[in-house]
Amino acid sequence: MRLGVAASLVEGTVLPGDVSVEEGLVSGLGLSPAGSTGLAIPGFVDVQVNGVAGVDFLSADTAGYARASEALARTGVTAFQPTFVSSPVEVAGEAIVTLSTLDGPLPGAQVLPAHLEGPFISPLHHGAHNPRHLLAASTEVADALCALGPVGYVTLAPEIEGGLALVEHLVARGLVVSLGHSDARADDATAAFDRGARAVTHVFNAMRAWAPRDPGLAGVALSRPDVFVTAIVDFVHLARETVRLLLTTAGDRLVLISDAIEAAGLGDGTYHLGDREVVVRAGEARLADGTLAGSVVAIDQAVRNLVSVGAGLELAVGAATRVPARLLRRSDLGELRMGGRADIAVLDGSLEVTRTLVGGREAYAA
Repeated sequence: MRLGVAASLVEGTVLPGDVSVEEGLVSGLGLSPAGSTGLAIPGFVDVQVNGVAGVDFLSADTAGYARASEALARTGVTAFQPTFVSSPVEVAGEAIVTLSTLDGPLPGAQVLPAHLEGPFISPLHHGAHNPRHLLAASTEVADALCALGPVGYVTLAPEIEGGLALVEHLVARGLVVSLGHSDARADDATAAFDRGARAVTHVFNAMRAWAPRDPGLAGVALSRPDVFVTAIVDFVHLARETVRLLLTTAGDRLVLISDAIEAAGLGDGTYHLGDREVVVRAGEARLADGTLAGSVVAIDQAVRNLVSVGAGLELAVGAATRVPARLLRRSDLGELRMGGRADIAVLDGSLEVTRTLVGGREAYAA
């Protein structure tokens, strides 16, 4: 099957020519004749998404996952980590069990092992998480949850009781550990990264504020070349100037995340994030007290936002494809290459998604 595109983005370079797909794999790049329009890029990888299109992953059933996967494919996402915010252990456990029972491929984007954002986070920076559900760091609780189904990624605060020991434990189990919702000082953050934590969760949000003599988690993460920096680039969580700072300091360590909630794609109204009520107005999702509660941005819009503040196309697309794939240690995601899995999004001249293929199967066409 030929895609009929004018070019493709391969290893950070625009390659003129068409793309072909056979048996779910990329079988040709730079083919002649090229199509008249369209740029084929790797499908987007969202490592933090709480929900979309009326679906909250914490309470979703199989049908909900199917609807969400289709909605994500419409935005060019081909793989996503359902993210579960802090909740009673039994509720999180049920969500993990549901994820384990999904049978066969979803109709849209493929689902990855879960991202547990909490409950091992700081009560000082719980953000929209319900503080009643927070726990001290516990290897026993973490192991019990991981035993119920696929969990691949955990956000925690390293400075809470048992935090550093939990970092070491989860890293030894092969999970990706990210630091967030945290009051960590620089020494706590440094110790956790030295023990194998790989990322900071939604940098500058729900964490100790950076100061020149107290750089905290954000300052340490930005200063270390071995740490991935995840960011919500919706211009609500971060000002444009802050995003430009991230381009300068994080560069090819920058990972775009949506942190989307069930309201994403639906417009203004009242929704939920776990057991918390969220009101969405004019593109902002907030609790009744004004606290930001996730976002309604899609990854394709985040890419366009990044370009709008000066990022090159290669860096912006990479922040939503190859960089999150590196963070997850998934060599099968985030790249467009000969013989690789055909997870592909096609962009038009305005960087809008016109087509999405997941494993060579058409999941969306405008």
